[in-house]
Amino acid sequence: MIESGGAAVRSLARALADRDADPVLLFVEGTAGLGKSHLLHGLAALPEAAEAARVWWRCGGDGGPWAREEPWREPALLLVDDVHRADEDELRRLRRVLEALGPGCAAAVAHRPEELRLPGLPLGAPAMAHPYRLTVLTERLAPWDEERVRRAAGEVLGDGASTDEAARALYERTGGVPRAVVDLLALLRERRPAFAGAAAEVAAAGVPARSAELVLSRTCALAPAHRPLVWAAAVLDAPAARDDLIAVAGLGTVPGNEALLRALECAALTEAAEGRYGFAVPVVAEAVRETVPGPVRQDLHRRAAAALSRSQPVAWAAVAGHHRAAGEDRKWLRAVEKAAESAAASGRYQQAITLLEGTLATPGLPPWARARLAPLLARNAVTGLRSDQTVEVLAQIVRDADLPPAVRGELRLDLGLMLCNQMGRFTDGWQVLEVAADELREVRSPLAARAMAALVMPYWPGASLDVHRRWLAKAVAAADDSGDEAMRTAVLANHVGLAMSGADPDAWELVARLPVQSTDPASARQAARGLCNAADSAVWLGFYGRVDGLLAEGRELAARSGAPYTEHSASGTRLLHAWWTGRWAGLARRCEEFVAATADMPFIASDAYIVRGLLALAQGDWGEARSWLSQRGTFGTENLPVPLGATAAGAVVRLLLARQEVAAAADRARAAWAVVADKGVWPWAAELAPWAVEALARAGDTAGAHTMVREFARGLGDGCAPAARAALTWSRAVLAEAEAPAEERPGALSAAADAYREAAAAFAELPRPYSRALAAEGAARCVLAADTLTAKGAEDGAGGGDRAAEPVASAVAELESCAQVFADLGAVWDATRARALLRTRQPARRGRPPGRPSHTDQLSPREAEVAQLASSGLTNREIAATLHLSPRTVEQHIAGAMRKTGALSRRDLAHRLEPDGPS
Repeated sequence: MIESGGAAVRSLARALADRDADPVLLFVEGTAGLGKSHLLHGLAALPEAAEAARVWWRCGGDGGPWAREEPWREPALLLVDDVHRADEDELRRLRRVLEALGPGCAAAVAHRPEELRLPGLPLGAPAMAHPYRLTVLTERLAPWDEERVRRAAGEVLGDGASTDEAARALYERTGGVPRAVVDLLALLRERRPAFAGAAAEVAAAGVPARSAELVLSRTCALAPAHRPLVWAAAVLDAPAARDDLIAVAGLGTVPGNEALLRALECAALTEAAEGRYGFAVPVVAEAVRETVPGPVRQDLHRRAAAALSRSQPVAWAAVAGHHRAAGEDRKWLRAVEKAAESAAASGRYQQAITLLEGTLATPGLPPWARARLAPLLARNAVTGLRSDQTVEVLAQIVRDADLPPAVRGELRLDLGLMLCNQMGRFTDGWQVLEVAADELREVRSPLAARAMAALVMPYWPGASLDVHRRWLAKAVAAADDSGDEAMRTAVLANHVGLAMSGADPDAWELVARLPVQSTDPASARQAARGLCNAADSAVWLGFYGRVDGLLAEGRELAARSGAPYTEHSASGTRLLHAWWTGRWAGLARRCEEFVAATADMPFIASDAYIVRGLLALAQGDWGEARSWLSQRGTFGTENLPVPLGATAAGAVVRLLLARQEVAAAADRARAAWAVVADKGVWPWAAELAPWAVEALARAGDTAGAHTMVREFARGLGDGCAPAARAALTWSRAVLAEAEAPAEERPGALSAAADAYREAAAAFAELPRPYSRALAAEGAARCVLAADTLTAKGAEDGAGGGDRAAEPVASAVAELESCAQVFADLGAVWDATRARALLRTRQPARRGRPPGRPSHTDQLSPREAEVAQLASSGLTNREIAATLHLSPRTVEQHIAGAMRKTGALSRRDLAHRLEPDGPS
């Protein structure tokens, strides 16, 4: 079938459909492999050709239609293939046949323009005598575009293999020539293991046999003196200008021009773009290179390196490859260094990393080369985004005893930074950085200040705040001694992080000192890091109004100075900021996209994992919550930065409490609390404290809960940490609610409600709507519980006291508001829990009239709530605890919901409950 026909094809179809229509002669023009024969078969299958006599004629073979002197009277479709193979006699006979075309007849003549005996004259000379009213049209076939190549890959290999990466690689290697695409896809289809859609797999598939045979036969058809020009094109492996081809071939101007003309005439080469020549199917360059004798090939590569070195800008990576292929090792390594420097200067860090990793992994590399290239690799990896091999390569190189001490110290510094910042291996990274600081100090390197500054950052588990402060004093002194402005800025950036983490009131003055207007790229990168450090700390402290400005300025400066790692870390801070400020719309998707984009370095996406887990917990999808909070097994959660680890632990403790696993919750709370206490950065306890206090209190360890509250308060001191102060008030409310004596419980609960309200007001001021709603829910819960106890005491005649209607009504209204806030945010579990508590205080609805069924086809409100939680993965016991029901009642509601929706399982309920799903 014809996939798409132009106007010429449509005209041919109309001629066949009407016996009185003017005859049509269609020339189908296309280079080898573009699908001319395929188009002819498509024309033969046209519905309009069903009643016509279809006559096939393949030129260069035997037979063909007889010559006719009279016009065709019956409808006929003449299909002529490979007219470029016809000799003079056959062309003469063909012209006579075409001259005899009559009304209702059509002919399609396919040819390769590059192989015609007379360029531009498919039917040769003399020109054909066109019959009366004959319409002559041309259909020029073109290579496929990248999207069509992608579709072909999906048809042959399945949609999972038709990735952007694979489609681009297929298109680049085949030039979009359909026959080459189909043949290369056939090679990939036979691969074991199955093709996974990577560009490297496409490169490893080899050269399609038909494409290789065609170009080699055309090359062999050239005179021996002309073949070096085709070899030069194969060595350059990209469309090249005439003078470059001639220079690489080693030919003079006159013989070089002659060789190029002959190569174009026989279609060994083609004009890929104006003034640039290469192969129609780029992958065949590999096949041509393999036929060139080794010494000749080396000479070609040597001349290619020289030619490319004269162009501007110099493609140093390509120059390096040619020097290596020519056996010029020293020139190869110098070119690699220049290529990496050029890539880094334009922000292409990953390209530089890949080139340097491959070079440094070469056996027998001389020590001088390792000493020059390894620091370059480390700088690119630390500034950019690491590859999986970089740490291993650096770890091997620093063990090289022949390295100069200053080089080894610099490499060790970069290795330590990568282990900490990009891999989350804090213990290993800390040890490496300590050694690097000593090595660099001994050789009086300015980088000693950078190593010491790295040890100032408090995010990592382990060392206490006092240890970081001691390193700060050393780093400041070393930076001042160095006289290096970039080193001073690096120390200042980390001083900002340390001061803000500890809620130092002077921290904002340090932020203002960052040289954001510096024209030195190294200083600008460090200033950008300082701004992003400040934004991250502001999120943890609760200064949400300042975060957007800091991030915008920091990201802009990072982009301008070339610091992609800083840009990525800022993206994680944005996710945390959105979580706490209640901007949840699309947040789960953004987290998942960030995780996917950083799949080969999951530690950098740890913020996204935590936020996604917190969302899942609020939504009631507890299985997903536990998975995301544990980083989905990508690395150990014990390696998380302390604030993230405390936040994740707080969420897990809350989850365990909801599941009534109180002892496990208390154990997890104690372990997480110890990490924060050892670090001594108490604002980071904010997301753990309320849940840890509740866990210990519910486990009967009220003394431990009191100790936590005291340590939290003492640790905060006079520090400016609004989020932590609100969390401290919340923790005190939790403790007051949990330990109210039975005989004083109504009054104690009222006091706890006051503390909850105070916490809610503090969160509202930040603002943190989700935390405010949780605290307000706690206040309402205490008021309602106190009222219930008062009422029970009155009923029992125990002098329960007077019941106040106004506080209860206010609590119910507040609870309704909380439920709405939860629902608006998408916190399904919290909204359901709040509504369940509300129902204990709302009057029962009037009973329905006898004999009238209720909710026979639709879910009742209670069934809908139970089904929503069940579809999220909660067990009957967990649902019962949330909704204050018995497990048996929950079981009945689930059964009713499954029957009414037609769900086949609890998980299937999720799809049935969607607005556009089955009802």
